[in-house]
Amino acid sequence: MAEKTLRLEQFDTVLYNANLNPMGVPESVTKAIAENAGRVCCYPGDYMPELKKTVANYATCKETSLFFGNGSSDIIRRIISAINPAKAKLLTPCSSAYEAILSSSGCEIDYYELKEEEDFAFDIAEFAGTLDSSIDMIIIGNPNNPTSALIDRDDLETLAAICRELEIFLIIDEMYIEFVHQYRDYTFVPSVADFDNVAVIRGLSKFFAVPGFRISYGITHSRYLLDKLDVMFEDETISTLTAISTIAMLKDIEYILESQSQIYTERNLIVSAMGTNKNIKLYKPHANFMLARILKDDVNAVDIAEHCHSKGIIIRNCANIRGLNDKYIRFCFMKPSQNDLLVNTILELL
Repeated sequence: MAEKTLRLEQFDTVLYNANLNPMGVPESVTKAIAENAGRVCCYPGDYMPELKKTVANYATCKETSLFFGNGSSDIIRRIISAINPAKAKLLTPCSSAYEAILSSSGCEIDYYELKEEEDFAFDIAEFAGTLDSSIDMIIIGNPNNPTSALIDRDDLETLAAICRELEIFLIIDEMYIEFVHQYRDYTFVPSVADFDNVAVIRGLSKFFAVPGFRISYGITHSRYLLDKLDVMFEDETISTLTAISTIAMLKDIEYILESQSQIYTERNLIVSAMGTNKNIKLYKPHANFMLARILKDDVNAVDIAEHCHSKGIIIRNCANIRGLNDKYIRFCFMKPSQNDLLVNTILELL
């Protein structure tokens, strides 16, 4: 009898490329949907005041600084529509969504390469030296996707001040910030009120594992941006059940704390388990995913991805990400038993 391929029988596939919270949809969300299904007859506007109050309390910002959208990409599109930048600057590697959205708006893009030999760390002094008044917008992910690198708030404040002098609008994408250990020490939200040229954007899809809700929010002190968005878009693009469920999950303290604890533990365990292998380089992760470079000459990202797929594990081949190549992979952190299989499967080829 042929030997069976080892895989987790309870899953057809485990999506290590999706970067979703492994705890899954909060029970507070499914309960809210079940108890409020009949409220689809109500307009979303009935729930916007409570939604704004809840989000402001969760993010520790003023209600008047908030605006909403249908996912982080939609938020970025809205800001671009309002600011109408002719030229933007992006770090590479970064989320491919930034480039796609800017390009579709006809915006010229200038790229700043993060250095692999410096583990893709952000050097504020060097980056600032590349800026001038021809740049209208900068988009930075913190933590960065796909590197999982984190930028200190002090550096971002320095950058925001430089951008203000040069009349550059700065977007800080904090999609993965809640996965960062003690993230409130790093989020830019406490500093937003000091700058009228910055918007922080947050998504709910990843941390609360609800990509189907398509809700995100932005925080800004720019009266110009808020007024433009108010004229151009409506908050009622958020559905009634999404608004109700968001209110419930942002108050679900048990889920939030357990998620942060689990990711912190699994992140450290995976780094420890893989860090001693000389055929793979790990870049220190701060979010719920990690970038790795394959050092073995006769193995590339396709080999690793296909081998993982045979065990029911889907990881990200980073060959098509600007600034990377076919020696890089990215994967998120899931449940303990799943992570054991992930580590063992990758190391089988290394």
